[in-house]
Amino acid sequence: WDPRQTAQAIIETVKSEEAKNGPFDLLMFGSESADSGNAQIGIRVAYGLDRPIICGLKNLMVTDSGIIGKRDIPNGMEIYETTLPAVVTIKEGINLPRYPSLRGRIKAKKKEVVHFAPNQIPLQMEMIQLKHPDEQKKEVEMLGEGASAAPEVVNIFKQLKLLK
Repeated sequence: WDPRQTAQAIIETVKSEEAKNGPFDLLMFGSESADSGNAQIGIRVAYGLDRPIICGLKNLMVTDSGIIGKRDIPNGMEIYETTLPAVVTIKEGINLPRYPSLRGRIKAKKKEVVHFAPNQIPLQMEMIQLKHPDEQKKEVEMLGEGASAAPEVVNIFKQLKLLK
């Protein structure tokens, strides 16, 4: 399955469940998959369900009015806030997993697992264009070797107005 098919299957399932039980407050996804690492599923689902999304969170807090998410950037942290229902993608390390007790494992083993088969319907998303970027022409000019090339390099830098 590609990201588009995976997202469409999730969208169909969420819509079906929400029609029966009401809207989910929060849909959480990993930032990217271990196999392809394309980081698209959460974004595609949010778009397909017309919900706000915050990506790459390292911290998440639920408030009375919605959620506050924090994500790391090179020199600090960005803070985002949105209303519910919403979609978030989570980075590794946001939580400390709890392992179920023996009683919890036994109860889980007895629970019925519901399987969904996604409908093979035409996708709601439309591909508008897919193309490779034009190949850029690269020119290489040898200016000499070692220190003897320095004056020519300086002249080129002056022409490019990198030096005065």
